[in-house]
Amino acid sequence: MLQRLSMAQLERPSLAEAKSLAKLPIVIVLDGIRSLNNVGSFFRTADALGAERILLCGITGTPPHRDIRKTALGAEDSVAWSAYPNIADGLAQLITEGYTICAVEQTSQPTWLPSFAPAAGSKVALVFGNEVDGVSDGALALADMALEIPQMGMKHSLNVAVAGGIVLWHVSQQLRG
Repeated sequence: MLQRLSMAQLERPSLAEAKSLAKLPIVIVLDGIRSLNNVGSFFRTADALGAERILLCGITGTPPHRDIRKTALGAEDSVAWSAYPNIADGLAQLITEGYTICAVEQTSQPTWLPSFAPAAGSKVALVFGNEVDGVSDGALALADMALEIPQMGMKHSLNVAVAGGIVLWHVSQQLRG
């Protein structure tokens, strides 16, 4: 019979230990995310999958905030983050650091997520856009590519935090080899 593991059995690292763990060269860029619960979800997913850091751009809310904490469950303390008043400044910084900028968006020239396999040692920035308007035109203009999640339903739309979990899991598996 399956039994749920207790918190003690999970052997969770302390906050200091979590901050010192090796991270994957993945930066999550949030471009105008309006829901603080979605922001919190990204922190929690970034922590779980070992992303390097998060850039909070434009109107995206920043910690500390109770609605971010409610979803992040403390991951906003273990994942490095910085805020930029506009997306162009944040992406310009990542470009100078050698990141491949990947907008997660439906575009005329998508790279389908299952076929995306970054080269070993590459650094990837994943840009996620506003819940209504998507990735901004300014961010798309600076992106090296657009990643798209294949979908079969009539909506062709996912909650941004759900899309984030799917894309981050895929990219983290690719980078881990």
